[in-house]
Amino acid sequence: MKVLLTGANGYIGRRLKHRLLQEETIHLRLFVTHKQTLTLQERVEIFQGNTFDTQSLDRALEGIDTAYYLIHSMASHNYRELDRKSAQNFLDACIQAGVKRIIYLGGLGEKKSASEHLLSRIETGEILSSRPDAIQTLWFRAGVIIGSGSASFEIIRHLVEKLPFMITPKWVNTLCQPIAQSDVIEYLTLAAFLSAHENVMIDIGSETMSYKHLLLGYADAVGLERTLIPVPFFTPKLSSYWLTIMTPVPYSIASALIEGLKSEVLLTNENAVKLFPTIHPLSYREAVNATVEEIKTAQVLSRWSDASGEAWETDHANLADAVFIDRQIIPLGDISAKKVFDTFCSVGGKTGWFGFDWLWVMRGFIDKLFGGFGISRGRRDPTSVRIGDSIDFWKVVDLQENQRLLLFAQMKLPGKAWLEFLIKDGKLYQSAYFYPQGLAGRVYWYMLIPFHFFVFRGMANNLIKKSK
Repeated sequence: MKVLLTGANGYIGRRLKHRLLQEETIHLRLFVTHKQTLTLQERVEIFQGNTFDTQSLDRALEGIDTAYYLIHSMASHNYRELDRKSAQNFLDACIQAGVKRIIYLGGLGEKKSASEHLLSRIETGEILSSRPDAIQTLWFRAGVIIGSGSASFEIIRHLVEKLPFMITPKWVNTLCQPIAQSDVIEYLTLAAFLSAHENVMIDIGSETMSYKHLLLGYADAVGLERTLIPVPFFTPKLSSYWLTIMTPVPYSIASALIEGLKSEVLLTNENAVKLFPTIHPLSYREAVNATVEEIKTAQVLSRWSDASGEAWETDHANLADAVFIDRQIIPLGDISAKKVFDTFCSVGGKTGWFGFDWLWVMRGFIDKLFGGFGISRGRRDPTSVRIGDSIDFWKVVDLQENQRLLLFAQMKLPGKAWLEFLIKDGKLYQSAYFYPQGLAGRVYWYMLIPFHFFVFRGMANNLIKKSK
């Protein structure tokens, strides 16, 4: 079976890729916007393009039997329009290529009460299912996905672990049916082998519970005592700001999630039980335990922030032409290049930034106030790194073994910034690059020169000391 997987560098897509590779009868092809975000693997074809480039889409779908659609344009302000166009292009191209089946993952919820974010997911499903005469579509719908690195789980984890007492708005009483990410992956995998031939909507989830019990359930699972103090208000805007400050997600994602909490997300059919009798979804407690163990053993395969694509819209090749450059050069001496490389590849997260961490925390808090990511995203893994990983408010855009790590700033800035660690000719070159945007960008850089003097110089020296 020839299978095309879109969204292969996203949270679900990356995990589904690994699961599909376990099926010897599947020949897997990936369709991604940027090849460099993928680690090369055997038995995989990689096609580069996007659903708005119909020629690249046609090439990717040639000879395909089953196509997974795991694409969402939430990062754009007009994401609903983009989602509709993307889905229509994908459907048309699949029909033209003779694809037999589309498998799509959307969200639970009713159209009449859905938030704008969820409404976009529903509209996508409707478009992909609109031609049952020409192609079959299996439309999966899931609610809160419980797994290491999922946005929903990260919100739950950070709130519970940081706050002994929580004043909880009315939305905590909304009902939902969470599902373990491992069960989502198994449903999507087995869907490729399903014998049904008609369109079908498949709602997936475990037990029904309120968001209040999601929070308390996590606290109980990890052995924490937590008290929730309810108030009879919905407070979506206040809740969004609160989540932005207390969790890794930026305001844009927090507000979209909070808006969706006004309506219940419950299963409306039993098709999952009928069509997949061998899958018995984990309970919420079991899903939490499995997720916590995955985090403890540093086995986090993907995170919600993996696919944030704004870093790839910029040319990273001409950094030497940057208007402002701060560079520290330090001889390695008798320290091996590998030790230095391993050290600077551990930067960020719990490791910190090799000195003046309180300044980085302050900068992260300011970034959060302006709707950015802040530094609470941390790292996927404490030591290993790959292209596409997020490290606090940076994105890894280039990685060369024992030579180079290039980070692109995803913080709110009046310009574009990079941080480069480069080993060359027995020396460490640590460089900060900045392309200012107008007068504000230049003022910003000059205001930070005193901080850069101490922060970047201290970072380079401490990095070498730690390498020893």
